[in-house]
Amino acid sequence: MQPRALVGEFIGTAFLLAGVVGSGIMAERLSDDVGVVLLANSVATAGVLLVIIYMFGPVSGAHFNPVVTLAEAVLGDRRWAEVPGYIAAQVAGGVCGTMLANLMFDLDAVNLSTKARTGSHLWLAEVVATYGLVLVVFMLVRSGRLRLVAGAVAAYIGAAYWFTASTSFANPAVTVARTLSDTFAGIEPVSAPMFVVMQLVGAALAALTVRLLYPPAGA
Repeated sequence: MQPRALVGEFIGTAFLLAGVVGSGIMAERLSDDVGVVLLANSVATAGVLLVIIYMFGPVSGAHFNPVVTLAEAVLGDRRWAEVPGYIAAQVAGGVCGTMLANLMFDLDAVNLSTKARTGSHLWLAEVVATYGLVLVVFMLVRSGRLRLVAGAVAAYIGAAYWFTASTSFANPAVTVARTLSDTFAGIEPVSAPMFVVMQLVGAALAALTVRLLYPPAGA
């Protein structure tokens, strides 16, 4: 694994979180309408996802998400030895991106979120959101349509903000990083572990589905 891949994952995930958290702060300051705030947040997130996948795809594969990295390893497309480095870079990048967003809006670099996000309906939503995201990525890759991944992932996440009750975190690195901002996109630290568990469940189910629909050669 080349160091530049880890640098790509770090920078890309930092931009992702700066986009998610920063757009939430900006939107909340400009509007009192929660629907307008969510719309702005979802559009900005989809936009930054599209760009960073195009930018860093040739460098690192543009995962920016531990469940994508884990699913790739489970499906045999990445060596397990590379997984810890990728996940560390993603989490570190997410934390730095969140801190940067806080600082850009004149907040403390770290201000732990007090926004409770808990309940079985939100946990189910995270399973669904993550399941769909991992399916989008690997079904396009396995069917030879890699060029469509950036647009499809951006479109899916933008839509999933609206059709999932949790607003589609679908990413453990994003979840951890969003505990550090007591703003629109935040999640209180005590709510985060169950979100991560449900994301792992969704990713595992998606990997099984991909293996069923696109079995290894000779299976």
